[in-house]
Amino acid sequence: MPPRKQPAIVKPRATVKRKPSAGTKKKRPGNTFNWYPYAIGLALILLSPFYYGYVVKFFSSTWRWIWDGGKPATYRTYKSFDIDIPVAYKIHGIDVSYAQGNINWQQVSTMEEDSVRIRFAFIKATEGLLTADPYFKRNWREAPKFGIVCGAYHYFHPKKNGLWQARFFLQNVKPESGDLPPVVDIEVTDGVSPEKMRKELTAFINHVQKKTHVKPVIYTNISFYKEYLAGYFDEYPLWIAHYYKHELNLPEETNWWFWQHSDRAYVNGIAHEVDFNAFKGDSLQFKQLLIP
Repeated sequence: MPPRKQPAIVKPRATVKRKPSAGTKKKRPGNTFNWYPYAIGLALILLSPFYYGYVVKFFSSTWRWIWDGGKPATYRTYKSFDIDIPVAYKIHGIDVSYAQGNINWQQVSTMEEDSVRIRFAFIKATEGLLTADPYFKRNWREAPKFGIVCGAYHYFHPKKNGLWQARFFLQNVKPESGDLPPVVDIEVTDGVSPEKMRKELTAFINHVQKKTHVKPVIYTNISFYKEYLAGYFDEYPLWIAHYYKHELNLPEETNWWFWQHSDRAYVNGIAHEVDFNAFKGDSLQFKQLLIP
């Protein structure tokens, strides 16, 4: 019996990969992802002013939280003014003299951070019997043009006649309706007894009150007030200097209305550091204090 023929082995044909012809797009397997709507949506978000408002608010509040860490809740750091400012007060102001040089009051009036801005200014007018501040007339004229309520002050020397100091002060200052009351700045005894100091101060106050029909404000630092003035001039409004403290440490019944809480503030339009003050009351009380 002849042997059976073995079936011929057929080799598979080699697969030849063809290159896609020019202009033919290669198809991707599965569903195609359309990213265009997402890109457009992201662009709209990034270009939105509301988005940047939230971003700025978030980072500013975060930075504020870090910056104010460890400070009492009654204080906040205001970076633009470069000082801590007590948060319980809504009306803020400065006091200036020749030491601040030539002031751009327009820049002072437009400076603001988180609703804190300069609402009032006490301006040095005179000192003793013969010294007039060289910048007083300019400051007195220019500051009110930009909505800043002003008051003038006299630096008092107890060893000189109080009545004549008052006359000299009023020769240089003409208080008007809407101004803050005139201020007498008393910080030293000049080597005279407390009784002599108070006698001359009383003469100054009485004459100014007689001529202006308003009670003058007495400015002093907290130590001088406690040692020499407390109990003697209680009917007069007080302006107290007490720096870098969280609260003004005076009895509640003390008749103080202004607190000079810093002497290191930066204010636009002023080339030198300046004193920063807070008014104790609200806007109605502030208005009632002004010269009628």
